[in-house]
Amino acid sequence: MDNSFFPNCITRTHVAGFSVYRGKVRDVYDLKNEKLALIASDRISAFDHILKQAIPFKGQILNQLAAYFFSQVKDIVPIHILSIPHPNITIAKKCEQIPIEIVIRGFLTGHAWRTYASGKRELCGVALPEGLKENQRFDEPILTPATKAVEGHDEDISEQEILNQELVDPKVWHQVKDYAFKLFMRGSELAEKQGLFLVDTKYEFGLYEGEVTLIDEVHTADSSRYFFKDDFIESFKKGTKPRQLSKEFVREWLMKEGFQGLEGQTLPDMSDEFRWEVYERYKNLYEIMTGLEFNPSSTDDFDYVLEKVLIANS
Repeated sequence: MDNSFFPNCITRTHVAGFSVYRGKVRDVYDLKNEKLALIASDRISAFDHILKQAIPFKGQILNQLAAYFFSQVKDIVPIHILSIPHPNITIAKKCEQIPIEIVIRGFLTGHAWRTYASGKRELCGVALPEGLKENQRFDEPILTPATKAVEGHDEDISEQEILNQELVDPKVWHQVKDYAFKLFMRGSELAEKQGLFLVDTKYEFGLYEGEVTLIDEVHTADSSRYFFKDDFIESFKKGTKPRQLSKEFVREWLMKEGFQGLEGQTLPDMSDEFRWEVYERYKNLYEIMTGLEFNPSSTDDFDYVLEKVLIANS
């Protein structure tokens, strides 16, 4: 563990003269020329809350992993990336966001399993049969959308509710749904080549000049969960937790600390040792999925570097 990295985590950026919107993990600058600068910070969120401490170089890993996977799916769907001028920065098309988070699940895991274990047999309008076990693979991937909350929890919603509430134009929704399943198939193929199963993932879409466009990120550790193929079958038979690459272990740690994002609960502090473990897991995912070695770039004077990038792209 290198303690010198912790003080240089990118937690909040500021550049005078540019308006910024702060999401859970990204700072977004409006460049006012139909472009955005997306800054992948080192913040980490779980249960729709930003944790108190940041993870060294998480932003670089997330941004570069997203860029890699966008390059792998751009033949399926238009993508929002224009350039990557810095490991933490993406210059992207300014899209009108579609207000639904598209979640595709291939396995009964995480939120889906917690819902099933509570006795419910329907998730986002999808009927689930009796007798399923935790981490069981579905016969076919299922679509479980969620509304996007500005603050607090995203809420499960069914496809029929999306259409009934006119949240998305039916033609646009049909295109989004078609893209989502094709993306999941491609992501699954790429994962299996690397000895992994893509368990579940979320996609976000927007409209750019009227065209449905993939935005945000794709198939990263923040948006996806992966199982290792080599021990999945054996662990499933034994009913033990399979090895996985995702941030689910952060959620599990939070639950052990008594936090699930519910009212009255207090976010726990992460030790430096645990923060470094999270970094190692993100780094491991990047290297497994890309076959490339992750070499962190300096984040000294990042706001100065960011200012130069923003000016150059305005």
